[in-house]
Amino acid sequence: MNDLSTQEYANEISEINPLQSLCQEIRERACTGEFDNQAFVSQDIILKLKKIGVYRALVPKRFGGNEVSPRQFCELIETLSKADGSVGWVASFGMSPAYLGSLPEETLNELYKNGPDIVFAGGIFPPQPAEIVDDAVLVKGRWKFSSGCMGADVVGVGIAPRKDNEAQGLPRMAVLPASKAKIEMTWDTVGLKGTGSHDLLVDNVLVDKKWTFVRGEPSKLTEPFFKYPSLSLATQVLTVVGIGVAGAALEEFKQLAPGKASITGGAEIANRPVTQYEYAQTEADYLAARNWFYHTMDVVWNEILAGRKPTPNLISDMRLACTHAARVSARVARKMQMLAGMTAIYTNHPFSRYVNDTNVVTQHAFMGDATLQNAGAVSFGLNPTPGYL
Repeated sequence: MNDLSTQEYANEISEINPLQSLCQEIRERACTGEFDNQAFVSQDIILKLKKIGVYRALVPKRFGGNEVSPRQFCELIETLSKADGSVGWVASFGMSPAYLGSLPEETLNELYKNGPDIVFAGGIFPPQPAEIVDDAVLVKGRWKFSSGCMGADVVGVGIAPRKDNEAQGLPRMAVLPASKAKIEMTWDTVGLKGTGSHDLLVDNVLVDKKWTFVRGEPSKLTEPFFKYPSLSLATQVLTVVGIGVAGAALEEFKQLAPGKASITGGAEIANRPVTQYEYAQTEADYLAARNWFYHTMDVVWNEILAGRKPTPNLISDMRLACTHAARVSARVARKMQMLAGMTAIYTNHPFSRYVNDTNVVTQHAFMGDATLQNAGAVSFGLNPTPGYL
């Protein structure tokens, strides 16, 4: 067999496992600070995410998509997040069919007419007043936290339709080409710096009503995916970013510990009993949280496939598992940084990024303390606050 050059070998691996190859590239570029420094994921990476199927994964087959299960999608996002949390976060909005599936079917046919690889970014809050003009709404305003907007094909913004200055029905989301919105680069944070969660600005764009939908309204599409609780999925695809980053921290430490000795002449980190104890306990906590996270998804998905409606308790379990996993993941990343010692305090060290990224995940409203309160209420047979389930 002829020896392969390094580049030929890399090309061969890329053809065999494009996801593995892409993750390696993402990891290398993230370590240079590329995504964090520019405050968005580079467009060529977005195109490569399209190529491996991130944005068609949950799209129904009738629109050209792959129609994978929620668990399969989250496993994909977890893998990408191990390479870089910001890339995983941006990729997680491949769950957009959970939102866009509430559009009329004729609109979806138009949306996917050139293929299912549509990159969506949303700016939901605060809903902005939108005047109704015949069969359209006049959209104007500013929306925050539009993750991935720099690479989006279409954007969705929260609106409160009104006629003659009076509110008309429930808040909606208006979907429009990304080119119709302006991006103000306001994203300057301690973690997940590369997500590009900037502000969206829209100035008097007329959007046909068929490109709007009531937020939270069940989709009329018949595929099992559209019976899966959409708010839970929106929480899960973000939680799994933290799970992936924490997994990367564990793997990074496992590689570091055997060869890392103290400058004071102490034993290598891996040979210290306290390190062995702490690592084993942390890994157990992580695996337990991760496994429960996926278990709750499996239970609900199997109920849907069996033609049954998931109970409030099962849905609440998914929300609680998300908050728990997000917080455990943050503790895992911090513990690995602590065990690594002074090496891990530098700004450009991977452990610093792991800690900051996982902490930002815990700050999201979906993983807030209200989740714990609502989960407790459901456990006692009481009604949770509106929007929890």
